[in-house]
Parts: sequence; structure tokens; C-alpha cells
Amino acid sequence: MKPWILLLMLLSYELVMFLPVLGSLKNILLDELRNIDQCWVQPPSLTYCVKRCTKLRECSFPNHTCCWTYCGNICLDNE
Repeated sequence: MKPWILLLMLLSYELVMFLPVLGSLKNILLDELRNIDQCWVQPPSLTYCVKRCTKLRECSFPNHTCCWTYCGNICLDNE
């Protein structure tokens, strides 16, 4: 067998063995997401349900908090 074929086989084997390690790092990052508390004040209308939280459970709007409500995770004003 030619040496470059052995090298290619060795590199592909190492790549296949390294992929599960990357998957386990992803699970650790998902566990670090903070929990969302249910808001004591529910939104009065469905128009508030348009302002959604990001996937990291943060709000892109200033002075807003990510809350769990009947229409999902939405951003409500702190006031």
C-alpha cells in the first residue's frame, strides 16, 4: 500500500474519533442556560407575544426581561 493512503486512513480515523468529543461540548453549553421564571404579570394582549427572547434567553430590547408566559418566552418591560 502506498504511504499516502495509510496517512489518509489515519487522518480520517482520527477525525471520526474526535467528532463525539465536539458533541459533548455542545451539551455542556446548553446546560449553562439560565432558567426563566414565570412573570407574575401576564401580558394583557397577544401583541406583547411578538417580542420573543433569543435562544440564549436574553432580550435584545433595552430595559426588558425574558419571561415565561402562556404564549412562550417573551420580553416584557421591566416597568
